[in-house]
Amino acid sequence: MQFGIFSIGDVTTDPTTGRAPSEAERIQAMVTIALKAEEVGLDVFATGEHHNPPFVPSSPTTMLGFIAARTERLILSTATTLITTNDPVKIAEDYAMLQHLAGGRVDLMLGRGNTGPVYPWFGQDIRNGIPLAYENYALLHRLWREDVVDWEGKYRTPLTGFTSTPRPLDGVPPFVWHGSIRSPEIAEQAAHYGDGFFHNNIFWPKEHVQRMVELYRRRFEYYGHGPADQAIVGLGGQVFMRTNSQDAVREFRPYFDHAPVYGGGPSLEEYMAQTPLTVGSPQQVIDRTLSFREIVGDYQRQLFLLDHAGLPLETVLEQLDVLGELVVPVLRREFAANRPANVPEAPLHPRVQAAQAARAAKTVAG
Repeated sequence: MQFGIFSIGDVTTDPTTGRAPSEAERIQAMVTIALKAEEVGLDVFATGEHHNPPFVPSSPTTMLGFIAARTERLILSTATTLITTNDPVKIAEDYAMLQHLAGGRVDLMLGRGNTGPVYPWFGQDIRNGIPLAYENYALLHRLWREDVVDWEGKYRTPLTGFTSTPRPLDGVPPFVWHGSIRSPEIAEQAAHYGDGFFHNNIFWPKEHVQRMVELYRRRFEYYGHGPADQAIVGLGGQVFMRTNSQDAVREFRPYFDHAPVYGGGPSLEEYMAQTPLTVGSPQQVIDRTLSFREIVGDYQRQLFLLDHAGLPLETVLEQLDVLGELVVPVLRREFAANRPANVPEAPLHPRVQAAQAARAAKTVAG
């Protein structure tokens, strides 16, 4: 099972100091956080894609390419790539290029995003959100698998004899997760193609998450990709940890109360009770995360959101130390226990899989 972090790249004022980082500081902080993720033994770093303040990651491939040059084993992903407002031809080219530069350490999560105004900024209509997601991915899927593509659709100009370059590394397209928090149509799309389904369950109660993942698993089997328990599932989550749970709540409360995403809504205690947000001790995070398996079954990827709401970089790096030292090793062990043999791991590019096997063999031999 893969463990990692995702960043939405928000520039938010620290409510305890009144200071907000500059865009340059926030961008460099995201890079530092990614490097720290590899240092502490995590598997994945994923960046969001936003084109409006207060967010900075408007060009995920630029950022991930820079991180790829400074890491060796970290899987680089997105959270999410906007399949509705990006040209699928450009997605095909950009992520294939990134895949080559990173030696295969690339996958991506496709989604519609949660910012409505982005549609007219890129010449689209939000009322076409689902049809755009369907049509654009149908084209992207073909561009990575067919050397020459003839295509005609509704939302962009036709293609005649088109070849996307570079071709995917070793002929293996990047693995695709379809990310959604509310749309059953996206779960259906993921199931149709036999791709992964990522439910970023940071806003919803467990009953909603369970329904969405069950739908995806059922339809994955319906489309003939294998039994439902072999479907590829990923989950998001939010955590903040201190040795003493009361200290964690006390420290995180002002960030929660003033966060643009959920400030002014339910109290921190209500939000923790109703969603997967866990603020407490490392053991509480372990227990809560392990409980996700009871909701969605055995799954393949768990990503945590740590760097948001104005939390200072030093605090985020401390959180990563705790995650890497005290939390993830236990989660790896516990999730592996009693995991059925037929449940697959998250798909990897063959080069990455071979490198991981070589490192494991060297560790055993040593």
